[in-house]
Amino acid sequence: MADEQALQERLTSYLGKELYVIFSKPEAPPEKVREVSPAHLDHQVRLEKEGILYGAGPVFDEGADAPAFGMIVIRAGDFDEARKIAESDPMHSTGVRSYELRKWKMNEGSFQVTINFSDQSADIG
Repeated sequence: MADEQALQERLTSYLGKELYVIFSKPEAPPEKVREVSPAHLDHQVRLEKEGILYGAGPVFDEGADAPAFGMIVIRAGDFDEARKIAESDPMHSTGVRSYELRKWKMNEGSFQVTINFSDQSADIG
């Protein structure tokens, strides 16, 4: 019992940030998916600028040249809000891709940002 209590106390200090993950897979031929790509990318940039999009990109199996699926991580208050965001993506609203939605509780991790004033460069690590 003491071990369980110690574990729970430790976990309460972790971030516990709730995010939603959209796993997106093609349902149409590649040429149809490419037709919708510009609208999809515009949509992703809009979500990014609005602070909704946490991160997105293709996911590859080991040794594969083509992605197995897409992963989009968003900020949303609940599953209903996340579903509306997922369905507003032109890839999903046109039916060229389908999606699965999951909640992700991020506890651990880090990121680094380096900004060099001398040459006005930046790096995200």
